Amino acid sequence: MRQSHFAGQLVDFDFRSPSLGHPGLAAKVVLATVDTVVMLASSLVVMLVVARLGGWGPGDWRRHLALLVLSVPVWPTVFVQHKLYTTRFVARLIDEVRRGAHAIFIGIVALVVIASLFDLAISRGYFAGLLVVGNLALGAERYAARRIFARRRYRGASTKRVLLVGTSAEAQALAAMFVIEKHLGYEVVAFVDDDPDAPETIDGIPVYHQSEDLVELADAKEAQGVIIATTAMSLERSNRLVRELSEARLHVEITWPLRDIASHRLTVRPLGRFPVAYVEPVARYGWRTAAKRSFDLLLAGLGLVLASPFLLCAAVAIKLTSPGPVLFRQTRVGQHARPFEVLKLRTMVIDAEARLAELDKLNEADGPMFKMSGDPRITRVGRWLRRASFDELPQLWNVMRGEMSLVGPRPALASEMAEWDPELYNRLRVKPGITGMWQVNGRSNTSFADYQRLDLYYVDNWSILVDVGILAKTLPVVLSSRGAM
Repeated sequence: MRQSHFAGQLVDFDFRSPSLGHPGLAAKVVLATVDTVVMLASSLVVMLVVARLGGWGPGDWRRHLALLVLSVPVWPTVFVQHKLYTTRFVARLIDEVRRGAHAIFIGIVALVVIASLFDLAISRGYFAGLLVVGNLALGAERYAARRIFARRRYRGASTKRVLLVGTSAEAQALAAMFVIEKHLGYEVVAFVDDDPDAPETIDGIPVYHQSEDLVELADAKEAQGVIIATTAMSLERSNRLVRELSEARLHVEITWPLRDIASHRLTVRPLGRFPVAYVEPVARYGWRTAAKRSFDLLLAGLGLVLASPFLLCAAVAIKLTSPGPVLFRQTRVGQHARPFEVLKLRTMVIDAEARLAELDKLNEADGPMFKMSGDPRITRVGRWLRRASFDELPQLWNVMRGEMSLVGPRPALASEMAEWDPELYNRLRVKPGITGMWQVNGRSNTSFADYQRLDLYYVDNWSILVDVGILAKTLPVVLSSRGAM
């Protein structure tokens, strides 16, 4: 049964990521078929446009349609060669897009060669158009496929059964993550730990104490792979396990001991006979600073123009329903601990700050932040503004003034800093943002430990693409009002 997973590239089993879904032959063949159809449809669209612009005759159409027929086996071939159906190579959308773009380029080169061999006079505009339209169409289709497979896994379908070696805090955190983040598609069916003091079960999952029988246990539990927590055993033991499990054709993953370093910063290379991972240094300076500032100015300026009618309506509603100013101004801590005045639409009564002390005992958040469901200080209009996150629109002006960025850690109060541990001060290396990793990963529903970890992850792994990804996730989070206070 296990050997059927290794029948070929398209059915090569590997751990699922949000990019593909079910690792079986049928799902991969369907995806390859859809990819090919998308490229053929893109070719037809480009032909129609180029024919209209160039005034094609019957002969032009025959040559281009002949090439279209000849291209049918080209697309699945180049996509397989670029490992678009081997999920460990396309775990991230950016990796999938990059591999897809390279595959399309190679496919077009192959079509040029085929056209030359068959003496087909093909329009250069056709090839140029196919490069652009093909990438856009394939990217959109692959994104839709990721969403479909992610929804299937949220419903419990297409999950990957794995054994988890170790019962350490790291191993238990992994298992808990798989339960919460179902889109990853993992199901831990058993823990394995030789420690005699290990518990018999963890959150209802059985713990087995004989790691010598991992292959037999995997067969009994119908597990397709094994994850080894690096903190669970010695180097010698983990080396032997990897060798044994690989020989048994079980796929093995080993955790990286530093959890909050983005995978794109790691380059695995040999150092003598030792495999090592080089960690790319943090790159927040030089041209990147200018690019981020230009990005902020462009989008914040556009946002202010588009939001101005709504801001005017909100100002009228605030004035008509409660006494006090339209804008709420509060001193926050910015980059390099410089104070600045953050702007928001006022959502609370004018004496909200004075009443905070009497409500402190009702604080539902851990750490220095304040959270209270049904906060009596919030006005009727303010509750709606907060639910939609529209109260933060005036911060676009803070972005224009250079005090904030569109994306970054939440701007903190000076009083909150008093309870920070020394590591958290690293968040002050970057400008605070209107949205950020904390905001798109639960906002007020997350713990202070998560708040700290997500902020530091952003600071350590920032890139323009990270900012774009966070902005893309912000809209659905705002529309769903997830975690809004």
